[in-house]
Amino acid sequence: MKSHIEIQLIEKSKIDSVDFNNLPFGSVFSDHMLEIDFKDGAWQTPIIKPYSPITLDPSAKIFHYGQSIFEGMKAYKDAEGKMMLFRPLENCRRLNKSAERLVIPQIPEDVFMDGLKKLLEVDSDWIPTNEGSSLYIRPFMFATGNGFHASPANAYKLVICTAPSGAYFAGKVKVLIEEKYARAANGGVGFAKAGGNYAAQFYPTQLAIEKGYNQVIWTDDNSHQFIEEAGAMNIFVRINDTLITSPTSDRILDGITRKSILQIAEDAGIKTEVRKISVGEVVEAAKNGNLKEMFGAGTAAVISPIAGFGYQENDYDLPELENPFASQLKKKITDIQTNKVEDPYGWRVFL
Repeated sequence: MKSHIEIQLIEKSKIDSVDFNNLPFGSVFSDHMLEIDFKDGAWQTPIIKPYSPITLDPSAKIFHYGQSIFEGMKAYKDAEGKMMLFRPLENCRRLNKSAERLVIPQIPEDVFMDGLKKLLEVDSDWIPTNEGSSLYIRPFMFATGNGFHASPANAYKLVICTAPSGAYFAGKVKVLIEEKYARAANGGVGFAKAGGNYAAQFYPTQLAIEKGYNQVIWTDDNSHQFIEEAGAMNIFVRINDTLITSPTSDRILDGITRKSILQIAEDAGIKTEVRKISVGEVVEAAKNGNLKEMFGAGTAAVISPIAGFGYQENDYDLPELENPFASQLKKKITDIQTNKVEDPYGWRVFL
């Protein structure tokens, strides 16, 4: 049964002021947003309303104890104007997995999906049709309950905002393998999309930028001898013709793009391995010419190729390949996402 959704439409759209040919990532926002409050032990009626500020009491627990989680997903239009999402239930389930870890109430899947679909229906004109563009979707949940006591809140809010966006990254990036700081630890919240995970990344990333790199390759918290993620993305390493990625754990996000890449690569006859990858193995492969590719994988960029990496004051460049796995896999995924090819996996969800 469809959820009842209250709809408050904007008086005048701002869409005519947007240059859809020059869209920055995630900084132009659509007309409406979805809000659902949790209070008195239950989720309340979803409301679609004009995009606007959120007012909170200064004692709201989000400000003090960081109960905040989010997701990232995209909507697309094909050449005929059909609207679609890519594996949206995976995002909803991961949001609820994050919610459980941070003691935030889980959102029923039907409520989430009904609200999201209705929001996209209301703002359908905001879904770009330009090549490489999409409507970025940001669901997030946070504590609104008041009080300075260090305990879970008694009230929460789910918001879904959307932003028509161009490509996330332009070109290849140069990364620094981190030797001191850690993104996450065993038993922690690294597997969750908790806001604090990303806040803690900013400082070491800024240090890397000051050294001339674009991003950080995170290593394990204990020995710093195994690579785990690339910035805010999962990481893939190609040694000879084998594509390798780290196994998910308490420290590593179960990326939807990551598992899509593994499935598509295997079906394309590319050998894949899910195992620990030591820094020493990567450095040695770079020295002897067996390291062919490294790339990050995530919703925003889909695949972001890495041009080179730094480690212990040494820089290593990756070769320029004629038909890299990164390009092949990105095309296969984006073609499925935009309805240019058949979807043998049932990942595409039409609205």
